[in-house]
Amino acid sequence: MDDLDRRILTALQKNNRISLTELAEIAGSSAASCMRRVNKLRSDGVITADISLVDPKALGKSLTVVLTVELERERLDLVDEFKRAMRAAKEVTQCYVVTGDADFVLIVAVEDVEALDVFVKTKLYTNPNVRKFKSMIALDRVKFEPRVLV
Repeated sequence: MDDLDRRILTALQKNNRISLTELAEIAGSSAASCMRRVNKLRSDGVITADISLVDPKALGKSLTVVLTVELERERLDLVDEFKRAMRAAKEVTQCYVVTGDADFVLIVAVEDVEALDVFVKTKLYTNPNVRKFKSMIALDRVKFEPRVLV
């Protein structure tokens, strides 16, 4: 990956709906070169998706909660089962396997405290492999950059 690829990625992470002409101008290259490079970045798996970011509050999900989860046992099949359950949980917007005191960190978006209570009761308390969890309610989003700085 060279500087041109990095300029292309930086521009696309800010707005992936810009035209190839605009991208070429920003990146300092030709539209044809940018198109070839974008296609290669996609085929190489560097660009993994073209998505629209949605404000959770606009959809009524006004409560963002960070949860740390500690599992009872860390057998591979049980860890995989928990991963599958979190992928399927519509409330979970992000899920990370982590090192340290917790095994997982979850970012959960729900309507209110009652919806959080339902999530906890149906997804965590009912899972026999969840030893304990801690929740932190986000009061203010100070920074949100769903991009990798290149």
